Amino acid sequence: MAKAQRPNRDAFAIYRPIQTRWMDNDVYGHVNNVVYYSYFDTAVNGWYVDEGLLDIATSPVIGLVVETACSYFESVAFPDALEAGIAVERLGTSSVTYAVGIFKAGAPCAAAAGRFTHVFVSRENGRPVAIPDEMRSALEHLAK
Repeated sequence: MAKAQRPNRDAFAIYRPIQTRWMDNDVYGHVNNVVYYSYFDTAVNGWYVDEGLLDIATSPVIGLVVETACSYFESVAFPDALEAGIAVERLGTSSVTYAVGIFKAGAPCAAAAGRFTHVFVSRENGRPVAIPDEMRSALEHLAK
């Protein structure tokens, strides 16, 4: 398996602030690896909410995470202020794969970078559905 490349800011379409929390640090004094997945999910779903594309309680179509991956290049720790870069890697009929980079605020290169895939499903029955047109249009703007 090839070593992951450390992305710079040009690899992402938008950025969202992420504030580390005291509880994010582990006994080694840095953010624990599993917390990065929470940052990914928070950044992407926060974008959906801010864009008016997702109402967490009532939207008839929701995204479920079906795959995640992350590579780590540099430690971050509380109280670091972070930025999550987001881009769309692949846009399918009912799924989207995002590239996400976690940057120390203002840093030129990502401290960690990964990806995750949402499959969109009907809230009512949990079955895959086509990505709604308004959402698809917004996601197309994040493609890099």
